[in-house]
Amino acid sequence: MRNLMPSWLRIPVVFFIIIALVEYFVSSGEKPAFMEQPIVLVFLLLVLLVLIAMEAIISSMDAILYQSLDEEGKARYDAQKARTPKFITWIKTTYKKLLGSKPLEEEHEIILDHNYDGIKELDNNLPPWWLYGFYASIVFAAIYLLRYHIFNGDNQYKELEIEYAEAKIAIEAYKKTAKDLVDFNTVELLTDASDLGSGKKIFEANCVACHMSDGGGGIGPNLTDEYWILGGGIKNVFKTISEGGRDGKGMIAWKQQLKPSQMAQVASYLLQFQGTTPAKPKAAEGEIWIDPNSEVVTEEVNEAVTDSTQIQ
Repeated sequence: MRNLMPSWLRIPVVFFIIIALVEYFVSSGEKPAFMEQPIVLVFLLLVLLVLIAMEAIISSMDAILYQSLDEEGKARYDAQKARTPKFITWIKTTYKKLLGSKPLEEEHEIILDHNYDGIKELDNNLPPWWLYGFYASIVFAAIYLLRYHIFNGDNQYKELEIEYAEAKIAIEAYKKTAKDLVDFNTVELLTDASDLGSGKKIFEANCVACHMSDGGGGIGPNLTDEYWILGGGIKNVFKTISEGGRDGKGMIAWKQQLKPSQMAQVASYLLQFQGTTPAKPKAAEGEIWIDPNSEVVTEEVNEAVTDSTQIQ
């Protein structure tokens, strides 16, 4: 490997292989291991120092052994070392081109006339990598100026708004596949036949004993009338199922036995009993509940506001 790859390339290659192995074997979640666990970063730094030290020691030993060879041995050694792989030669050639400097034997062509106490100055050209980077920055600045200051492209605030909108859409799409994230604040009335069918099965397995199969009520209250003890509507019913009824009496909390998606299904199903006529309806309990978001309530509020603004 030493004959195929120089030390300046061998050290980073070995080091990055070790980093990859550490990342593979050390569990660190979404963050890199050296960021999540500082001890890993210390280990990697020590490994890098050891690699550099090993290369320095081997190079020193190599130089000492070279000096101990006779002329014939040195010639064979130099011939063997000159057999550099093509890709290494290409890297070295490309690196020299990117530097744009003159070879030592050609420096007399670019030496300047002035001389300060024997110190001479060379008129080297700027390195091509730096020059091309400078030109690229000019092109980037021109495009940026046109894009954002002339053609009024989306600035960072507009881009943030767009990202928020996209994130909101992504969250809604995720919620459709992750129904158990729902709670009594976010639950919505389910109307899909499969959800109502699942809600019916849950109701028949767990709720019939207290509310009867037609919702008329028994030990539990009547589910077909407009009276509710803890409030009607999907949110209140979901909360009652989840947290249970009144302290000391009423329904148990089902959140330990049913998933949020199942509670949403059974809550949506039992609301289907509203307005139906059971065989043996139980007497009304609680108070009449009116949905605050219903059209009737909204119209009454609007009329009240209008009346209050009229001149008496």
